[in-house]
Amino acid sequence: MNKTFTFLLLAGLSAFKGVAQTRPALTVEKIMQDPKTWIGTAPSGVFWSEDARTIYFNWNPDKAKADSLYKISLAGDRKPVKVSPVERRALPPDNGGVYNRAHSLKVYDKNGDLFLLDCKTFAVRQLTNTVDRESNPVFSGDEQRIVFARNSNLYTMHLNTGELAQVTQFDPGTKRTEPKPNEQETWLKKDQLSLFDILRERKAKRDEGEKITKADQPKRPKQFYTDGRQVMNPRLSPDGRFVTFTLMKQAAGAKTANVPNYVTESGFTEDIPARTKVGAPGSTFEFFVYDIQRDTVQSVSIKDVPGITDLPDFKKGVAGAKAATDTSKAGKAKASPLRAVSYGAPVWSEDGKYAVITLRAADNKDRWLLLLDPATRQLKLLDRQRDEAWIAGPGIGSGFGGGTLGFLADNQTLYFQSEADGYSHLYTINVATGVKKQLTSGKFEVQQVVLSKNKQYFFLTTNEVHPGEQHFYRMPVAGGERIKLTTMTGANDVALSPDETKLAIRYSYSNQPWELYLTELKTDKKGGLLLASAKDVPAATKLTSSLSDEFKAYPWRDPAVVTIPARDGQTIYGRLYKPEKPSGKTVVFVHGAGYLQNAHKWWSQYFREYMFHNLLTDKGYTVLDIDYRGSAGYGRDWRTGIYRHMGGKDLTDHVDAVEWLVKNHGVDPKRVGLYGGSYGGFITLMAMFTTPDAFAAGAALRPVTDWAAYNHPYTNNILNEPQADSVAYKRSSPIYFANGLKGHLLICHGMVDVNVHFQDVVRLSQRLIELKKENWELAAYPMEDHGFVEPTSWMDEYKRILKLFDERL
Repeated sequence: MNKTFTFLLLAGLSAFKGVAQTRPALTVEKIMQDPKTWIGTAPSGVFWSEDARTIYFNWNPDKAKADSLYKISLAGDRKPVKVSPVERRALPPDNGGVYNRAHSLKVYDKNGDLFLLDCKTFAVRQLTNTVDRESNPVFSGDEQRIVFARNSNLYTMHLNTGELAQVTQFDPGTKRTEPKPNEQETWLKKDQLSLFDILRERKAKRDEGEKITKADQPKRPKQFYTDGRQVMNPRLSPDGRFVTFTLMKQAAGAKTANVPNYVTESGFTEDIPARTKVGAPGSTFEFFVYDIQRDTVQSVSIKDVPGITDLPDFKKGVAGAKAATDTSKAGKAKASPLRAVSYGAPVWSEDGKYAVITLRAADNKDRWLLLLDPATRQLKLLDRQRDEAWIAGPGIGSGFGGGTLGFLADNQTLYFQSEADGYSHLYTINVATGVKKQLTSGKFEVQQVVLSKNKQYFFLTTNEVHPGEQHFYRMPVAGGERIKLTTMTGANDVALSPDETKLAIRYSYSNQPWELYLTELKTDKKGGLLLASAKDVPAATKLTSSLSDEFKAYPWRDPAVVTIPARDGQTIYGRLYKPEKPSGKTVVFVHGAGYLQNAHKWWSQYFREYMFHNLLTDKGYTVLDIDYRGSAGYGRDWRTGIYRHMGGKDLTDHVDAVEWLVKNHGVDPKRVGLYGGSYGGFITLMAMFTTPDAFAAGAALRPVTDWAAYNHPYTNNILNEPQADSVAYKRSSPIYFANGLKGHLLICHGMVDVNVHFQDVVRLSQRLIELKKENWELAAYPMEDHGFVEPTSWMDEYKRILKLFDERL
């Protein structure tokens, strides 16, 4: 074991010995009650006033039914004060807004209207007050107008004159065209005009009048019919000439599942519309450029994008053989079809010279960064990230853009994130020369990126100190030394002040819930930072105290962060709770998925489970939870270790962890249980069915039992589509392995779960009945969704889990 971890473990155990006799007793009812009633509510949603003198945050020290907005004035006594409703309604939203280049003005939308903030006087000017919703405001390239969206169309508003102009005219219908006259009709009309002078004169007058009327009409945006397709991400170029947009066509025949709701106000069963299942027909997308100057709307072709026809590796065997025999009548092989893709909105350089779009393959294997010439609609490759598993990771973004992407001050250097070297790092590329540079490197992730206002520095959040810590750094835009601006061990969630000299930090440690802290960086007389190294960073000051006396009365354990060898030589990180008097009984907790970790040094989002682990440890259980394959924080290979086989390496990591406990901590291999929710429930089922000798008991909470029944965005990443990769689904779905159950199994599931449907456990129950299994039970919760809400439900569920382990281990 690592010496540091060994020291932490021994020190923690020594500290607990002195309080063992006075440790208050924990009960399931106590720890599963409404957290506001006895823990307290941590500050959240932190944002700054524009003058950087006031911190705003959501808080609830009075245990009200809902959180309220509080503020701390740095000019006063720095005590939290509740914000009045009048002041709250006048504040800009906490999701920011968009600045002009000089950062003297900021435009934002709130409650469907537009507002303009003067960043020098802090005066707010309301720009719109309409029933229609205005959104996504930005400054035009010349900064004389505000560009915004209303009813899927773009508009501009002149800041001086108030002139409102419509830029686009999208019509959701289909253009109706008059049928062209046939040959006979054309001849007859021509003959009539040649015979009758009055007909010719009247037509000439009518044509001249229409010409004059048309010339007198003001120029309107081109009417474009979308044929029922949805307009997405309309954007106006900085020079005002081009509008880019995406049209989405929803797939026909995609069946949506309904979730029955049995306990309703009406007394009747009511269906809750839920979602489609993985593999359902997907939406298709097409990217367009509206050239206002030429009055044309044309689509952008992707046929020349490198790799646009490449097949995923898992398909190459079958598809390659098929392609070899699939020929046209002329005897030539048919060209491979273009892959389905989605588009991100263009990111423009401030001078309007360059535009970059993100293209993502629907099969999740490719992400392209492409330079767009809107005049010719040509695309030029800047960067292609290919992953035979799936493209993801911090800052990489989704199919509709997002992620880290922007231009530096020179207007031709683009910065972005990529997992090209196995970890999500920060890169730049010169879009004119193609020169690419990696700015960060190492076995850690860059998790958030913010460009400074002067575009000379990046502010980064990374886990480079330890996979279980998050710290905030400043780094020059050219790369080089990173100065760490946070000093506390754990997680530091930073809200940077508008003047970039202060850090409002939501901080927590393993056994300390989130509180608000402040770091004020030293500045010179002009307000510039005096920041040569991390030594210049002062200690943070605590601003809030949220915990109740009752909660603080219990000495919550600081679990040791340990490393465990996996069978393939990789290192597994885990959190270990070890009792003073081990009984040999062990419980392994399996966290949920998405992209998540739990073996870290901050207050877990699984705080109820954390408290339950303290209760178990009080009762003599050894408790362990690990960041198995697929967990966040450890780079691409760890993230994709579950590709095409969930319940493979992610499960063997748990089996290896139990063997490590047996070898190093004296636990009884016959008295090991595990539990978890969602993905954790899935792993519990796979463990009980496929490695039944490793676990004597398991509690599967809201588990996926058949991945073919789960949603498309998550599952298609990892297992592809069931109709294309049935092997991956069959080896990853517990329902196919239910015959392997030996130990005792508890299943708990909310009946109105719109994420993992209750149907999952109903189908598994029928399978267990047909297999004549008797050592299992199902607890159903009629009014709970995927995440439980009611304290009584939490209590019932965890009493059952505790009973299972007490009786069977």
